[in-house]
Amino acid sequence: MGRKFFVGGNWKCNGTIEEVKKNVSMLNEAEVPSEEIVEVVVAPPFVFLSFVKSLLRSDFQVAAQNCWVRKGGAFTGEISAEMLVNLGIPWVILGHSERRLLLGETNEVVADKVAYALSQGLKVIACVGETLEQRESGSTLDVVAAQTKALADQISNWSNVVLAYEPVWAIGTGKVATPVQAQEVHSELRKWLKENVSAEVAETTRIIYGGSVNGGNCKELAVQPDVDGFLVGGASLKPEFIDIIKSALVKTA
Repeated sequence: MGRKFFVGGNWKCNGTIEEVKKNVSMLNEAEVPSEEIVEVVVAPPFVFLSFVKSLLRSDFQVAAQNCWVRKGGAFTGEISAEMLVNLGIPWVILGHSERRLLLGETNEVVADKVAYALSQGLKVIACVGETLEQRESGSTLDVVAAQTKALADQISNWSNVVLAYEPVWAIGTGKVATPVQAQEVHSELRKWLKENVSAEVAETTRIIYGGSVNGGNCKELAVQPDVDGFLVGGASLKPEFIDIIKSALVKTA
């Protein structure tokens, strides 16, 4: 049994009730491959989580875009993993580069968040990736290995983790890693997992790509052997998101 293709849509800080309804209707009416072929998860802003969950078709799941590093309490503005579980939200995105860069989340903080979310029963999309400066200095693999090591130091069971490689220089810029660049990093991440965690974890953990994925480039990325899906930003708010979901079919061709 191969790794099931995974497509996540990160809506980020976007949407009104009207826009959310429109986006959910687009998803609900879409003809896409079955759940056996592709797992689809969308991440609306916190305020719309329950609303989207109540309207969305049953074969698509919902994720939060973040959660607090520990149990709830006197942490104004934060959302705890326990709250997400209580709402029936199965997934959470953690370690996204925007939070690392804009909010100063370190590798260790991200790893703590991932470990706690997993301990509460959430499934996690854990993000790693390098900046343009790091890419140009030739340190891409060192950076993503360090980010992954922080996770591996805290995670004992990888079965509920999807690893998302998102080169920071490709997020929202229109630039996209070439299929060769994406495959190279995904392959090295899988190799790192094999050497530092286990061969089984390396073989079964899905490693997805994020960074200006769109309807035009998704198939050539999806066909790469170590690209197991996508974490999609801007395009997840557009009809082309359906084309990205359908790119899962290249794995069955």
